[in-house]
Amino acid sequence: MPNFMLPILSAVAKRAKANFVRQTGKTDAVQEKSLRSVLLAHRDTELGRKYQLGEIKTIEQFRERIPILPYSSYEPLMERIAKGEQNILTAEPVVYLTLTSGSTGKKKLIPTTRQSQNIVRQATLTSMGFLIEALEWRKLRFGKLLVTNSVQRWGRTEGGIDYGPASAGVLRMDNRLYKQFFAHPYEALQVADSPARHYICLLFALRDPLMRGMVANFPMLILRTCNYLEKFAEELIQDIDKGTISSRLELEPEIRAQLEQQWSANPNRARQLREILKSEGRLTPKLAWPDISFVANARGGTSDFYFERFPTYFENTPIFGAVFSSAEGMFSIYPDVNTDGSVLAIESGFFEFIPEDQWDEEHPKTLLATEVKAGQRYRILTTNYGGFYRYDIGDVIEVVGFYETTPLIVFRYRRAGQISSTTEKTTEAHATQVMKALQQEFKIPLEDFCITLSDNDFPARYLINIELAAGYQLENPQAFLETCDRKLQEVNTHYEISRKDPIPPPRLRILAPGSFGIVRQRQIEKGIPDSQLKFPHISEDRQFLAGLVIEQEIRMSEDN
Repeated sequence: MPNFMLPILSAVAKRAKANFVRQTGKTDAVQEKSLRSVLLAHRDTELGRKYQLGEIKTIEQFRERIPILPYSSYEPLMERIAKGEQNILTAEPVVYLTLTSGSTGKKKLIPTTRQSQNIVRQATLTSMGFLIEALEWRKLRFGKLLVTNSVQRWGRTEGGIDYGPASAGVLRMDNRLYKQFFAHPYEALQVADSPARHYICLLFALRDPLMRGMVANFPMLILRTCNYLEKFAEELIQDIDKGTISSRLELEPEIRAQLEQQWSANPNRARQLREILKSEGRLTPKLAWPDISFVANARGGTSDFYFERFPTYFENTPIFGAVFSSAEGMFSIYPDVNTDGSVLAIESGFFEFIPEDQWDEEHPKTLLATEVKAGQRYRILTTNYGGFYRYDIGDVIEVVGFYETTPLIVFRYRRAGQISSTTEKTTEAHATQVMKALQQEFKIPLEDFCITLSDNDFPARYLINIELAAGYQLENPQAFLETCDRKLQEVNTHYEISRKDPIPPPRLRILAPGSFGIVRQRQIEKGIPDSQLKFPHISEDRQFLAGLVIEQEIRMSEDN
């Protein structure tokens, strides 16, 4: 469709936003309606019959009858769904399975139906409506977007269901909608090789000086795209000038042919970009697109660490959180740019909140959306059209206020703990599983270990910090490191994918005896009681092990 579709879709988004805003003033009623709708939709499924969902009339009955369920309760059912069985969790057929990395290290499959995808689409349009109005208030314009997410599926289950990352599923199923917003062809996202895909997306987007926004799941990925723009600036400009697509790129022949049909030379734009590069000595998004209006990516969690570097590339360009979601569900919608608080997505499912004083209880009491308090942190539970009931994803959120009667929430951290160089989410369970196997294989006991991220690499590399038990020596540290890397890939699919590009090889650091005793003492001095001290085996805090003596640092063969 031509560009005139953008104003039409913008109007649809504004209407979705206006409808959502009206609902935020009657949160209790909307939440009760959402719960009834989910229970009605799934009452005749296998799980629905087990819990007699059709007989539940009130929220209290629902909370009394249905236990709080982690993923392990659903795992056997997911395996049957993957084999092609129907009507297990959802009455509608499962059309896609999102693959995530679970806290156990096993592959975690999350079902998507057309109905659950409709929920994602509606929330996305609502967030877009908020964004458009926020930009208009600041006299900025919404327009074409640069997106670099892959839309490749990772495989197909025994039952013939495609599976892969959440973003790929969303873009694939709604490609007719989303492609209207791209500053590049949809085929660019089908490129398997990550550097090549980024190059192609940048190439087409650079041809349009009026491109308005950059979108990625996480700020780390935005920064990676900025690095690609700087690294390949000369080559990109040459391709724009000559109307070529670099022959060095690893492109599937049929995709290259499709892209070449849509590509042509633009010497004037190339001349403009070349002058910028010559005068500034670099090419950044703000230099390439002076009228860029926003950057959209996740907020909360570790995002602030990366936002510190955004002004270098974007100056004061607004940053928009879009939606807070996961494969398991849609949680909240951002009402404005440059804010961490997002509005609970009260029409996307039914939500409960576990207060901190209940986190260690076997049967914790929960609060409803209007019962939470600003300044407090909670674990969030979701009941939704994906077939989940009172599902505990493990996310810890903080309530920072209210939008009408609906809570504004910020994601703080995953309670189980995780580490990410990009988006791979390696958990403490992954790390512990790997280290246990390494001790057995190499017959070497460890006093302790902690995986951290490097300071000066981009993207950051994993630093495997170990302290050997007293009296032991590691005879072949390089083999230990390479085995560690391989085992991490085995237990965490997302790490395996990202190690191909862009995560650099990890390094092994053998710390001096007594190192982790020092770390524990530091935690105690911060006020953590010794009896409650839980030493983290993964940490995204770059300074967590600062000041410790490194006796030996080992690199992998590919890193030498």
